[in-house]
Amino acid sequence: MKQQIKWMTAAIAMIAGSVMAAPTADFQAGVTTVAPDPGFLAAADSLGVTVAPIQGKNLAFPITAGSIDLANAAGEILHKNGIVLTAGGTVVELRNFIIDTTGAAPVLTGLVVVNEATVGRLPLFDLGLPAGLTLPLEPKGYLRVLSLPGVTLKLTDDAAAALNSVFSVDAFAEGLLIGTANVCAFGLRH
Repeated sequence: MKQQIKWMTAAIAMIAGSVMAAPTADFQAGVTTVAPDPGFLAAADSLGVTVAPIQGKNLAFPITAGSIDLANAAGEILHKNGIVLTAGGTVVELRNFIIDTTGAAPVLTGLVVVNEATVGRLPLFDLGLPAGLTLPLEPKGYLRVLSLPGVTLKLTDDAAAALNSVFSVDAFAEGLLIGTANVCAFGLRH
């Protein structure tokens, strides 16, 4: 019995040590803004596709929740609002974005709605994290602000195929630079 207690104590100490070495930060607020790439806007315009936010005038997406492991930047950041792409009578809404850095490569997924019919959640953009990103991440100040500027968004193969199909074109391609995002989350705690 004493041997089992020693083993359990050692296991708990190891788990506690690993948790303390890699804290996860939770947050409830913030915003991700996107500066669209001029090449993407020109390509969309040449196809007769307008790009606009679902709400507001800017491509700004309020953060509603999220968790990030500060040691390795793995986590998810949930957003509201979205982007609407319109051509003729076809309206494609990309809504409720989730930045997901838990897999092999960071990706932004979104709920896709075509002409008011929900298609489902698709991987929309591959994310390029900033070159100067250093780990562990360190939230700053009283509000524990986590800022990630310069995140590139490139169209995924799935999203390119879906857009080409919906708009009856072949101009959307995997890797097309959509823009650059600045993520600013706060209300962090651990």
